Amino acid sequence: MTIHAFDFDGTLTKRDTLIAFIRYVKGNKEFIIGFLKHLHLLVMMKVGLMPNWKTKRIIFQYFFGGMPIETFNQYCEKFAKEKASLLRKKGMAAVNKAVMDGDQVVIISASVENWVKPFFTPLLLPRGGETEASPRGGMVGVSIIGTQIQVVDGKLTGYFLTKNCYGEEKVRRLLEQYPDRRDYKLVAYGDSRGDVPLLDFADEGHYREF
Repeated sequence: MTIHAFDFDGTLTKRDTLIAFIRYVKGNKEFIIGFLKHLHLLVMMKVGLMPNWKTKRIIFQYFFGGMPIETFNQYCEKFAKEKASLLRKKGMAAVNKAVMDGDQVVIISASVENWVKPFFTPLLLPRGGETEASPRGGMVGVSIIGTQIQVVDGKLTGYFLTKNCYGEEKVRRLLEQYPDRRDYKLVAYGDSRGDVPLLDFADEGHYREF
C-alpha cells in the first residue's frame, strides 16, 4: 500500500487557513483588534519564547471560546465552499490522482479538523464505514488528521483535545492510525519546518512541491 500524506496550510493552500478562517468569521475589524491584543504573544512565539501550540490555543480561545459547535461547523462548511480559491490547483490535482490510482491519502495538518474536512467532502472516507473499493484493494478516499477541539455542553471551550498536529506530532498521529510501517510506502508533502519530521520519516519527501 502507498500512503500519500499531505500537509494542508501552505502545501495544498495558498496561505494559512487559521488566519483566513478568523477573518471570514469575525471580519477585518475584530480580526485586527484581536491580533493587536495578542501581538506580544506572536512576537514571543517567533523568537522561541512561547511554544507554537500555546499561542495558537490562546488566539483560538479568544476568537471562538463559547461559540456553539453547531454554529462553528456551519461556518466551517461555508468557509470551505466560499473560499475554495485558497486551494492550490496542482496540489489538489495530486490528491485526486492519488485517489484515482487507488492509493490512500491522508491530509495531516495543524489546522482544526472541522474546517479542513469540508474542503475534501466528496473524497472523505467515512469513519468506520464502507466506501468504494480501490482497483488495488483497500478503500478509496481521503482521511483527515488534524488538531481536534474540545466541546462542552455544545459549546467550544477554546481548548484542544489533541496536541497541536505539528512537527513530531504529525509522525506520532500518522503512526497511531497506520502503526505497522512495514506495510506501506509513505510519500509526504510539506512546506515548512513543522513538516520536516514527517518528510524525514517518509520514503519519499516532497518539500514545497506545489
